[in-house]
Amino acid sequence: MWLKKQEDPQPGRAWIGAAAAIGLAAWLALAPAAARSPAGRAAPAGATATGFANCPQFFAGGRAPAVALAGRLRELCYDGFAILHSGESRTPVYVAQRLNRDIVLRARRIERQGRFFADARLRRGERAELEDYRGSGWSRGHMAPAADMPTERAMAQSFSLANMVPQDPRQNGGPWARIEEDTRRYALRARGDVYVLTGPVFADRQVIGPNRVHVPTHLFKLVHDAVTGRTWVHWQPNRPDAKVNPPLSYAGFQRWLGLDLLPGVEEMH
Repeated sequence: MWLKKQEDPQPGRAWIGAAAAIGLAAWLALAPAAARSPAGRAAPAGATATGFANCPQFFAGGRAPAVALAGRLRELCYDGFAILHSGESRTPVYVAQRLNRDIVLRARRIERQGRFFADARLRRGERAELEDYRGSGWSRGHMAPAADMPTERAMAQSFSLANMVPQDPRQNGGPWARIEEDTRRYALRARGDVYVLTGPVFADRQVIGPNRVHVPTHLFKLVHDAVTGRTWVHWQPNRPDAKVNPPLSYAGFQRWLGLDLLPGVEEMH
């Protein structure tokens, strides 16, 4: 199943149409536009709740989004984030984090350092390898940013290729880096925990490397303030001409998707 571009509901922003999915293989249980569930309803039939029993702290209310099990999925827990990984796309489906003032302040004291590595918990053939990126022209783009990590060990873990997608170097170091920094600044001001979900969206079949790592056409970053209940979503094309636009409302994002990415949150303000 591949995605079809539709007219953008908000001028100036790209949107992926009725089959939109967060990740390639783990399609997030979407129906055609005419049959989409109203915002806030339970996940459609066929969707299975992922557990993340070893690291529920990275999800608002301790509950991960439900996904349709259409691919080889693995739950991976790290010190500073959690990943739902697809063995079909060899990328994350999404990466979950919890940020707050203390975490960001500790992260600022950690010097950026780390070596990219293939996560041995994933089978060969279901993961990206270093040679997939070599000479591809694409950067190894962190979904959970290294600059968010509050310890040296968490920093080192963030360089797992399971946490990466092929990302345009200019977008990665420019407008996307600004979104990451803006999210940290918000967490510094917040009165409590801020939950973040970041991931790729695919609208074509572009791949890199011998393991055919899929290249996303867009990236999203969902930010939820657990104290105020506010939620918004950054949405950006994976292109060198990408720009920082005002974020989307979660209500609109959820309505277009037809599913709930925050099942542990009872009410959105």
